[in-house]
Amino acid sequence: MPPLNPAPSTVAQSGSDGTRRGYNRFLLLVAGLGGLLYGIDVGIIGGALPYLEATSGLTASQLSVIVAAVLLGSVFSTLFAGMLADWLGRKPLMILSGLAFVLSIPIIALSHGYAPLFFGRLLQGMSGGFIGIVVPLYLAECLAASNRGKGTGIFQWLLTLGILAAALTGMYYSYHVQAAAQLLSTAGLLAVENQAWRSIFWVSLPPGILFAVGALWVTESPRWLFRQGKREAALAALLRSRSEEQAALELREMEETAHSQARKKTAAGKVKDSLLARKCVVPFLLACVLLFCNTATGINSVIGYNTAILLQGGLSDLQAHWGYVIFTAVNFLMTIVGVMLVDRKGRRFLFILGTAGIIVSMVGVGTMFLRTEHESVNVAGLLQTQITSGQELTLRFDPAEARRLLAAEGSAGAAIHGDRASLSVIYAYGGYTATTDYVRSDNPGAPALHVTRASCVPANSVEAFFQNPFGNLQAARTAPLRIVKAMIAPVPSPAHGWWLALGLYAFVAFFAMGPGACIWVALSELMPTRIRSNGMSVALVINQLVSTTLAGIFLPFVSKYGYSSMFYLFAGFTVVYFLTVSFLLPETKGKTLEEIEALFEAKAARA
Repeated sequence: MPPLNPAPSTVAQSGSDGTRRGYNRFLLLVAGLGGLLYGIDVGIIGGALPYLEATSGLTASQLSVIVAAVLLGSVFSTLFAGMLADWLGRKPLMILSGLAFVLSIPIIALSHGYAPLFFGRLLQGMSGGFIGIVVPLYLAECLAASNRGKGTGIFQWLLTLGILAAALTGMYYSYHVQAAAQLLSTAGLLAVENQAWRSIFWVSLPPGILFAVGALWVTESPRWLFRQGKREAALAALLRSRSEEQAALELREMEETAHSQARKKTAAGKVKDSLLARKCVVPFLLACVLLFCNTATGINSVIGYNTAILLQGGLSDLQAHWGYVIFTAVNFLMTIVGVMLVDRKGRRFLFILGTAGIIVSMVGVGTMFLRTEHESVNVAGLLQTQITSGQELTLRFDPAEARRLLAAEGSAGAAIHGDRASLSVIYAYGGYTATTDYVRSDNPGAPALHVTRASCVPANSVEAFFQNPFGNLQAARTAPLRIVKAMIAPVPSPAHGWWLALGLYAFVAFFAMGPGACIWVALSELMPTRIRSNGMSVALVINQLVSTTLAGIFLPFVSKYGYSSMFYLFAGFTVVYFLTVSFLLPETKGKTLEEIEALFEAKAARA
């Protein structure tokens, strides 16, 4: 007859298992909040920017700097994140990054002027740069091999939730402002818009507080502790999330790796821990290529310019905004699929599937744009004659103006209907060039197209260097306005717009399920522990530089060559991505970090 009560050891084991499961869930929650903050960093400015632009009194150049300040702060902090993670530890850097985010919100939301806005956004970007390195690094070093892919994927999953939440928040305030516009005076509407962009930032404060507080209660990375010579503390950290057998096995692997390095040091007189040491260079360069290609798929540009792409594809303003919300929802939902599959099907399988789907989607979207762009006409010469004596151009692109410009182009313009056309202008003052957004003749609420020197010529020598290091700033301040290109194109039907939206949804679905869910896992797994933090910093800096470059060239490139060329370019980069993961990326599913390191060392030894 079985005993009425379980044995004490069974009860203790059951309680211990429950405690470990609870701690693992808490650890993933805290790390997931880091991903949420990273997503908010990416997406929050999109909803706030229209109201900030309407009420702040900042110039177009200053607003561009405010938008880009997050990228600048992120690049700067990413450079030092690996060094700080090795010096302070993973846990203290997570706390520091959470506090930086929390501090940035009141600085931005209470600001009155350019300087505090810039500083707050810069601090927000620095927080994102730290989080992008330390959270995946921490998860890779704390989670067991059996669920490391899923656990690290949760960071990306909640990152997409942050982007979705930012989009929904922007939509909420969009309807709020729209309702106020029908009831209030101009002054009252400006007050509502001023409160709207501040409220959008305030809404993101609670997740930052929860992340900073939660980071206080997680344990330090066991592998960081072991490298600091704290063997017992490392074992205690392992035991919080693993059984005694698993913890002992991983600790033994750490010791064997350390002893192997010590033997090599004794034999060779020194040990090379450089990123470019032969045993490290292959995983390091592979991680860099993966991060480069991941951004070169165009994901950040498609997210940032999604509404503009859908508008040009044929959707109305409201339809395009809802189309973007659906886009972020697909990104969020398909990331869940990737997170569920990453430890079952493996990283390499999802990378191959995702990149193949991205190539097909990008070619499809580019082809849909190509079918309408070949009908475009250039009216630069006509607009050049409308420049004022103050070297400015103001144009309300309504149906009447569109028909007038198209009629002057004869048979070439006759194929485009003036009541449903779009216009984009590339213009220059001296050596500095700028591009307007697309304006549509069928949008009665669209503001007049206004080209001024302030929207093109940098405000100071620092901005001038980054915009054009070979330009002459003094000459540009007095140079005449030159219309380089002014393309009028037909706006497709709403049905065409929704088909194009489906192509973008397919693109983001394949990205989210494949590269999106796997990239943070691969980045944190590939490199040896002794160089992982610094290697991740360098790789992520490359990623952010590519992202910044693509963001900077997107509108000028599209205005000059069309959306089709941009999407074909993204498809080309993704072909490189597909070939890299197909032939160079090993499968790391189910392997401990020490086993992955041994795999690359063995390859280096054979080479």
